[in-house]
Amino acid sequence: MIKVSETAKKKVVELMTEDGYDASTDYVRVGVKSGGCSGLSYDLKFDKEQQEEDKVFEDNGVKIIVDKKSFLYLIGTTLEYSGGLNGTGFVFNNPNANRTCGCGESFSL
Repeated sequence: MIKVSETAKKKVVELMTEDGYDASTDYVRVGVKSGGCSGLSYDLKFDKEQQEEDKVFEDNGVKIIVDKKSFLYLIGTTLEYSGGLNGTGFVFNNPNANRTCGCGESFSL
């Protein structure tokens, strides 16, 4: 399961609305791809449809879809949003990551 913090929920709903998505029916697609300074990087986008092999979760009113391959890397992750002095953006709090980069956008296992 992937959890969504309250601050991330507010930002997701705001951004989905700005981009023409409906947070009550559409999804946040979370994935993992090769790249980044630590080997793997997170991928976050909005989607209107789920694929047959997707895992579907809902937490804090946000519907999340994850492809089967990425799910193994993301079990137990919490999506958070940081608006602090060190930069703003979504942050993945991933208990499976052994190492993360300074920006928090990539990781390794």
